[in-house]
Amino acid sequence: MDVLDYINAGRDRFIADLREWLAIPSISGDPRYAGDVRRSAEWLAAHLKAQGFPTVEVWETPGLPAVFAEWPAEDPGAPAVVVYGHHDVQPVEPLSEWDTDPFTPVEKDGRLIARGASDDKGQVFFHTLGIRAGLATSGRQAPPVTIKLLVEGEEESGSVHFPDLLRTHRDRLACDAIVISDTTMWAADVPSMCTGMRGLTEAELTLRGPSSDLHSGSFGGAVPNPLHAMAAMLAALHDADGRVTLPGFYDGVVPLTAEERELFARLPFDEAAWLRTAGDSRAAYGEKGYTTLERVWARPTAEINGMWGGHTGPGGKTIVPREAHAKISFRLVAGQDPIKVQDAFKEWVAANTPVGVEAEVSVPGGGVRPCFSPIGSPGVQAARRAMGRAFGTEVLFTREGGSGPEADLADILGAPLVFVAVGLDDDRIHAANEKVEIALLLKGAETSAYLWEELADALR
Repeated sequence: MDVLDYINAGRDRFIADLREWLAIPSISGDPRYAGDVRRSAEWLAAHLKAQGFPTVEVWETPGLPAVFAEWPAEDPGAPAVVVYGHHDVQPVEPLSEWDTDPFTPVEKDGRLIARGASDDKGQVFFHTLGIRAGLATSGRQAPPVTIKLLVEGEEESGSVHFPDLLRTHRDRLACDAIVISDTTMWAADVPSMCTGMRGLTEAELTLRGPSSDLHSGSFGGAVPNPLHAMAAMLAALHDADGRVTLPGFYDGVVPLTAEERELFARLPFDEAAWLRTAGDSRAAYGEKGYTTLERVWARPTAEINGMWGGHTGPGGKTIVPREAHAKISFRLVAGQDPIKVQDAFKEWVAANTPVGVEAEVSVPGGGVRPCFSPIGSPGVQAARRAMGRAFGTEVLFTREGGSGPEADLADILGAPLVFVAVGLDDDRIHAANEKVEIALLLKGAETSAYLWEELADALR
C-alpha cells in the first residue's frame, strides 16, 4: 500500500474524528467557553496518544492551555521539526448568518462546514493522518525527523501568553525548522506556499488648539485650526509615489528578489475581479513600481483608519474646533520592528506639528511583528518538493497580509519558518459558514507524509 492508498483508506475515520473535535466550541475570546477550550486540548491530547505519539502533554498558561506532543526520530542525530497550529476558534455570531449549526459539522458537496474546519483544526489534523501514512508505508516505527506538535489555545485571542510559553519550554522545543499550518494556498488547482506575513502597529493622533471651540467669524484665519493641521499632516504621510515619509521607515526592509517577483507574476491574478472583492474599488493604488500583489504581500503601508473632530452633526456650525483626532495603522514587512515604527511616527509628528498646536500620540501596545521565510531556504525547498509530489504540479509562492505569533516562534526558538497549508481564501475563516475542502485536507495529509523524509535530508 502506498501513501495515497493509505490516506484514501483512512479517509472516513479521519473525517469522523475531525468532526468530533470540531464539535467542541473552543472559542478562546469568550470567557464563557474557557472550559470548552480546555476540553478541546484534552480531546486532542487523548487523540494524539491514541495515534502513537510517545509523549503528549497539556501545557498550562495563565490563560488557556496548549497541547505538546513529541515523536522522536529513529536516528538520535536526526533533525527536529516543530509543527505549529492552534485549537481555539473564532466566535460564531451572528448565528443567523450560518446555514447550519457552527458546532455540528456537516459534510456537503465535498466540504466540511463548521467553525474551525479550516482555521485551524482541520489544518492541524491533516498532520495526524500524514504522519501515520508515512510510517505505515515506510515500515518505520518512528519518523525520519523528530516531530514536535505545538497546538496553541489562544491564537484567536491574541496569543497573549504564547511568547512566555515558548520561553518556558524553549529547551523542549529546540528544533531545526518550524512548520506552520495556519495559512492558505492561492487556489485548489494552484498549490502555493506562503513565505511571509505582514506585521502591524497602530497609533491614535490627537491635535489640540484652543481650549474651546471658537466662532470662525471672530477667530477663523487668525489662530491655528487643529483640523487644518491634521489634514495637512496626514496628507504629508505619503509622497507623490505613494511611499511613506517617516524617516527610516524603509530601513532594513527585505526587498523582493527577482525570482520572487517572477513567481508572483505567474499566479493567475485577475486584477479587475480582485477590485470587485475590494468593495468594488474603482482602481488599484499604492507605492509606485510595484504590482498589486507585491504591495499587499511584501511592501509596508500606512493607512488612515479614521479621522474626526469639530462639528459632525446635522446643519452648519461655523467653528474653529479645539481638537482633531485620527487613527493610523502601519502594515509592516520583514526587516521592520513595530516599536521602531511607533517611535519614528512620534518623532515625525513632533517635527510636523505647527506652532500653536499640541500633539499627542498613543499606541495600544507593542504591535505584531512581521515574519519571513526565504524561498531558497532548505526547509522551504523541501516542503515545496513534498507538496509538489502530493499535488502533482509545480508549487508557487505567495505571502499574506496579516500575521500571528510566527515571528515569536522564529525568534524565540531560533529556527526558520516553513509554511505548509491547504486552506483557501474562500474558506470563510472568521465568518459564517466556515468550510474546508476535504480533498485538500487529504492532499495536506499526503504532503505531510512526504514532508518528513524531505526535511530529514534537507536539514542535515
